[in-house]
Amino acid sequence: MDKSQSIPRWLPRRESFLGQVLHRFFKHKLAVAGLGILVLLGLVSILAPVLTPYGYDQQNVALMGQPRSPSSQHWMGTDELGRDSFTRVLYGARVSLRVGLLSALVATLLGTLVGALAGFYGHWVDPLLMRFTDVMLSIPLLPLVILLSGILHPSVALLVGIIGGLGWMSTARIVRGQFLKLRSAEYVEAIRALGGSNNRIMFRHILPNTVGPIVVATTLSVGNAILLESALSFLGLGVQPPTPTWGNLLNAAQGWLSQAPWLALFPGLFILITVLAINFLGDGLRDALDPRL
Repeated sequence: MDKSQSIPRWLPRRESFLGQVLHRFFKHKLAVAGLGILVLLGLVSILAPVLTPYGYDQQNVALMGQPRSPSSQHWMGTDELGRDSFTRVLYGARVSLRVGLLSALVATLLGTLVGALAGFYGHWVDPLLMRFTDVMLSIPLLPLVILLSGILHPSVALLVGIIGGLGWMSTARIVRGQFLKLRSAEYVEAIRALGGSNNRIMFRHILPNTVGPIVVATTLSVGNAILLESALSFLGLGVQPPTPTWGNLLNAAQGWLSQAPWLALFPGLFILITVLAINFLGDGLRDALDPRL
């Protein structure tokens, strides 16, 4: 059977660059599965008020005292305060996914700017920015984030700023490498000879040719940000209850592991599935965007 028959007919023609990328991507089964899982998670988190009849902090007085096991009324059981665990996991997905996506976006914007300036201008700009990047890379990330979170007691927006503001360094190094390679390309020299400004050359002609590595780095940053947010919330330094996140749900389940392991099982499983799906998606994008394939 021809492999091309398994590719959806609605994709662009293979001759175009976009068509080639999409055809490569859809041959990567794990990446397609990862994308499907992430889309499904995003939809169920957005539609949480429709999918569950309970509020995330709604208590059932009759069930208070100790956790209750999963049942037809409460698919993931309830916690010791009589709150529906399924509802809290869905609402927790809203916060965890939002923090992951926005933090990765902040880190990508900062890293792209630093890497582009360093790679394009060179001279004293490159050593200055790259030495600063090396210093930031030498600082252990988790202890620094824990310190800042402990001092600032962050909201969701501030948590996004902290994680994104401390996670841009790898993207900066990737972008710098691409700019160093492309700034002396013939088409760049031609544009410069025609009077093109530095900003035009950087952002209209070189940056579009670095989109592939940037997209892959951004995708993988989302998973790292979700893990970091979960770790902070688990330690009590991230988003504070009663707002649920997967991390603080794990924190709340600590005291009930022997009696009600499902309280930790479901949020932990969602974290695992989400991060694996993101990594599979990143692998697929890397293979699809690699022109050598």
